[in-house]
Amino acid sequence: MQSLLPFLLMFVVIYFFMIRPQQKRAKQEKAFESNLKVGDKVITKSGLHGKVAELSEGTVVIETMAGKLKMERSAISMEMSAKLVEKK
Repeated sequence: MQSLLPFLLMFVVIYFFMIRPQQKRAKQEKAFESNLKVGDKVITKSGLHGKVAELSEGTVVIETMAGKLKMERSAISMEMSAKLVEKK
């Protein structure tokens, strides 16, 4: 039993410092993607700035200065878009 205690302790530490925060972040990103609305200003993970023009189940059409681009919802950066909203 004493030989298993260090492994159990390591698993608990790894769970609380690595696995749990990643799961929490994934839930936040899913919520962010599902709460997108037409007219929201967003920044993609590749750095494109634009405004949401159309929404469908898995994709979003973003209107940029160069035109309209169709992208996956997961391509929108939650952190960068939040910073854009905070600057206002």
